[in-house]
Amino acid sequence: VQLVESGGGLVQAGGSLRLSCAASGFTLENYAIGWFRQAPGKEREGVACISSSDSSPYYSDSVKGRFTISRDNAKRTVYLQMNNLKPEDTAVYYCAAGHLYPAALAGQYEYWGQGTQVTVSS
Repeated sequence: VQLVESGGGLVQAGGSLRLSCAASGFTLENYAIGWFRQAPGKEREGVACISSSDSSPYYSDSVKGRFTISRDNAKRTVYLQMNNLKPEDTAVYYCAAGHLYPAALAGQYEYWGQGTQVTVSS
């Protein structure tokens, strides 16, 4: 089982990034996928998740209206489009797979990627 995030980087405030989460070793379409982030000295925070059944999205208040989660089961990939980025979005972003939806807590997920760094400069 493997989840691999990519697409992170350095961007100016107001800019955009699209993160990808590539899955292998399990049947992606059977799992809900969540995106989390963790800034230095802070707890891991759930920002978005997407259901396995009908790709319904769920967002935290902190990213609602700016981030969009989507999935392409044929490509075994889940995406997080991040627009109008703010310095407070700076963190390591992780994707995770689980069976619960909506699920915003890290303990509700079974499999995790290694993370990708997103840095937003002011």
